[in-house]
Amino acid sequence: MRYEGKCVTDLKIAYIGGGSRGWAWGLMSDLASCEDMCGQVLLYDIDFDAAKNNEVIGNKFNEAKGAKSTWNYKAVRTIEEALLGADFVVISILPGTFEEMESDVHTPEKYGIYQSVGDTIGPGGIIRAMRTIPMYEYFGEKIKENCPNAWVISYTNPMTLCIKALYRVFPEIKAFGCCHEVFGTQSFLARVAEESFGVEHIERDEIKVNPVAVNHFTWLTSVTYRDKDLIPYYREFCQRHPNGYPTEAGETEETWKDSVFGNRNKVKMDLFNRFGVIAAAGDRHLAEFCEGKWFLENPDRVSEMCFHLTPVSWRKKDLSERLARSARLISGEEEVVINKTGEEGVNQMRALLGLKDLVTNVNIPNRGQIPNLPRGAVVETNAVFRSNSLEPVFAGAIPTSIYPMVSRICGEQELISEGIAKRDLRKIQAAFSNDPLVTCSLRDSEKLFKEMCDNTRSYLTMY
Repeated sequence: MRYEGKCVTDLKIAYIGGGSRGWAWGLMSDLASCEDMCGQVLLYDIDFDAAKNNEVIGNKFNEAKGAKSTWNYKAVRTIEEALLGADFVVISILPGTFEEMESDVHTPEKYGIYQSVGDTIGPGGIIRAMRTIPMYEYFGEKIKENCPNAWVISYTNPMTLCIKALYRVFPEIKAFGCCHEVFGTQSFLARVAEESFGVEHIERDEIKVNPVAVNHFTWLTSVTYRDKDLIPYYREFCQRHPNGYPTEAGETEETWKDSVFGNRNKVKMDLFNRFGVIAAAGDRHLAEFCEGKWFLENPDRVSEMCFHLTPVSWRKKDLSERLARSARLISGEEEVVINKTGEEGVNQMRALLGLKDLVTNVNIPNRGQIPNLPRGAVVETNAVFRSNSLEPVFAGAIPTSIYPMVSRICGEQELISEGIAKRDLRKIQAAFSNDPLVTCSLRDSEKLFKEMCDNTRSYLTMY
C-alpha cells in the first residue's frame, strides 16, 4: 500500500469466504463509498465458482452510482495467493452447509430444547464450533506464514471461539471480531431517548455506551445521550412499555411478526427489569444464553416474548433467493446499488491506516479490560482504533447482578476452546451438558451430543 496525500492506494485485502452472497456484497458497497482508500480485494473460497461470481459483481461496484473509489476484485484458487502480503484479512465463512446447520438447530427439539439462532452457544453453537475452530486454526497458521502483520477482521460465529483459536495458533496475530449487535441496541436506545426527551431523529452513534461481557451476551454498564445518563430514563421506559417496543422508528406493534429476525426488544427489557443492567444484543441471541426455560421453553413462550425461532428452512429459501439475485447481478438484469451497511469494518480499516480515530466495540482477548473475567478469554468491550493500533478500553468489572450468568458462559467457552484444541470429546461433552439450554437429563444430553456429532461427522474427522 502507498499513502498519497490523504488517501491510501494499492491496499490489499484478502477475503476468506469470498464467495459469500451476503457479507461480501455489503463490504463491496462500503468500500465503494469510501473515498480515501482503494486497492484490490482477493476473493478466496472453497467454492471457486462462487468467488468468481463475486469477482464480476465486485468490479461492477466501480461503475455504480455514488462510487467514490476503485477496487479490483479477483477470485483466486489458493488461500496463499489471497493472503500473501495482505494488509487486511476479512474472514466470513459458513462452516459446513445448511444441512449441518439443520441438525445443529433442530435435532435438540426432540428433547424439548429450542434455539432461536443456534450458531453461538447452546447445543447448536457448540457443534458448530467443533466444525469451525479447526478451520480457524488453519487460517491462523496461513496468516502467520503469508501476512503476519495484517489486521484480521472476523465476522464468523461463534465469534468468541473463532478469535480465541486465531490467538492460540498465532499469539502475535492482530485479529478482532466485529459484531453489529451492540449497534442495534444503540439504535433501540436512540428511540428511548427520542421518546424521553422529545427529540427527533437521534442517530445510534449519538448514544455512547460501555459494553462488557462476551459476544451476543453483551451488557451496557453506562449509556449516555449528550450530558444525560440514559439508564434512569430507560427504567421508566420499560415500565411504560411492558409489551416491548420496536427498534426502528416508524415500526408498528405488529411489525416484528413480518420477519424471522423481528422482535420487540421484550427479552432485553425483561432482563433489565430483573437485573438492572441493559442487555445489548438482539433478543434471539440473548435468549440462548439464559436458562432454557426462561425464554425458549417452547414456541408459545417465544411468541409471548415477541421474537422468533429462525428455522433453517428459512435460511435455505433465503439462500436460493440470494443465488438468484447473484445471477441477476452478474447478467446485468439487476444493477448493483451502493447502500452503506452501517457495519464498522471499513471505518476500522481507515482508522488502522491512520485516516481517522475510532472507538467501537470489538471482540479481543481480555488483557484486563474486564478484571473479573479470566485473562486471555475473548471478551467484548470498546476499543480505540488509531494508526496501526487497537487498544481496549478499560470497561470495568461485570456487575454482580449478572456475574453468575456471564461467568458461567465465559467458563463454558474456555472449556469448549480447550476441548477443541486438544480434540478432547470428554471436555466438549462436559461443556455441552452444562450449557444453560441443555435442560434434558444428563443421560439424554450425552445421547443428543452423540447424535448431533454423528449428523455432522464428515466435518469432524479430526476428532
